[in-house]
Amino acid sequence: MIRKIIHIDEEKCNGCGACANACHEGAIQMVDGKARLQREDFCDGFGDCLPNCPTGAITFEEREAPAYDAAAVKMAKEEKNMEEMKAHKGGCPGSAVAQFQRETAPQETVQAAAKPVSRLAQWPCQIKLVPTQAPFFDGAKLLIAADCTAYAYANMHEDFMRGKTTIIGCPKLDAIDYSEKLTTILRDNDVKSVTIVRMEVPCCGGLQYAAETALKQSGKFIPWQVVTISREGAILDA
Repeated sequence: MIRKIIHIDEEKCNGCGACANACHEGAIQMVDGKARLQREDFCDGFGDCLPNCPTGAITFEEREAPAYDAAAVKMAKEEKNMEEMKAHKGGCPGSAVAQFQRETAPQETVQAAAKPVSRLAQWPCQIKLVPTQAPFFDGAKLLIAADCTAYAYANMHEDFMRGKTTIIGCPKLDAIDYSEKLTTILRDNDVKSVTIVRMEVPCCGGLQYAAETALKQSGKFIPWQVVTISREGAILDA
C-alpha cells in the first residue's frame, strides 16, 4: 500500500539515538552508530521522532510500505518488558530489585544522633537500570533527581529522599531521552506524586523535559513540582 512513512538520511544522522528513544513503537533502531528504520510495519507515520532529531535527518515520504501493525507493536512491547523484568531478576546482581525498610524515627532523633541516615528506599535507582514495574512504585511518592543534586545539596536525603522512591539520571551523560521509560513507569504504576530535583545548569533541563513529557503522556493527573538547586548548593525555587 502507498502510505506516509519516515525516511532517515544516514549522511545527516549523527548517531545521537534521540529518534530511537522517541519512537514508542520500536520501529527505529541504532545500527553501527546510525539510526535505521528496521520495521516499516512498526512505523505509524505520526512522526514522534521528527522533532527529536537535532540534524534534520528524518523526513516524511509517501511510498509503498506494509501497513502499520498495531498488534505486532503491542506484542513486541510486551516481550521487551518481559525481557527487562527477567534481566533484573536473573541478570546482573547489581541490578537486582530490592526494597529497604528504613527507620521511621522522628527528625529530632536523627539530628540528636548527629549521624546521617540513608533514605534510599530501593535498588536500583538509576533510571537506565530501574525496571518499569516494581513493588516500590506502588503508591510511591516518586523523586526524579539529577545525579549531581545529591553532591551539590548537602541535605538531599532528609529534605527530598525521605519517604520517597528515588530514581536518578543525567540525560547528558546517558545521551538518551528518558521520556518513554518515565511515561511507562507513571502509566503502569500507582504513583501518587512526582518531585523533580534538577541543577540550575541548562543541560539539566533535559531531565525536567523528560519528566514533564512523561507526566503529560501518562494520561493521569499526578501532582508534581520542580525544585532547582544552584551549583553552590542552594534551593533556587520550589
